[in-house]
Amino acid sequence: GVFLQEFVDERPWVHLDIAGPVAVEDQTGEFVKGATGFGVRTLLELLDSFDS
Repeated sequence: GVFLQEFVDERPWVHLDIAGPVAVEDQTGEFVKGATGFGVRTLLELLDSFDS
């Protein structure tokens, strides 16, 4: 994602790597069987921090 800095001039930017696991067959750590919703919790925590 670092190559993106070539296109944003001096603007602040962020690259979110959202290519996490789409689904798991068994419960693994925090993930339950099925769709993972990978990254959703992180984005919600980020948005919540703006309100603080």
